[in-house]
Amino acid sequence: QVQLVESGGGLVQAGDSLRLSCAASGRTFSRYALGWFRQAPGKEREFVAATTWDAFSTYYADSVKGRFTVSRDNTKNTVSLQMNSLKPEDTAVYYCAARPNYGSSRPSEYDYWGQGTQVTVSS
Repeated sequence: QVQLVESGGGLVQAGDSLRLSCAASGRTFSRYALGWFRQAPGKEREFVAATTWDAFSTYYADSVKGRFTVSRDNTKNTVSLQMNSLKPEDTAVYYCAARPNYGSSRPSEYDYWGQGTQVTVSS
């Protein structure tokens, strides 16, 4: 069992940076891949980034590649999403999610989800 709690969202201007964090509980945290997803109003939840259980590999959606960086610290049970050069189209509720071992871009393949944190980017 893994419980996830996101933090760090807020209102920023285009071009600004923001860092999201996700704190996880559960003794087997290090065995889970962690992903970030986002959902804008009226749209489906979409993949943003993911990291494998050992942080050896990371994956990004094309829309955020080069601007966002996902990282994890298994000693602190946290995963972060550093977001730079934010755009208005990045506005959404951001969720972290966990699944065993390897990352996936499919929301349906994740077992655990946080409650989400709002990110709003003004133009």
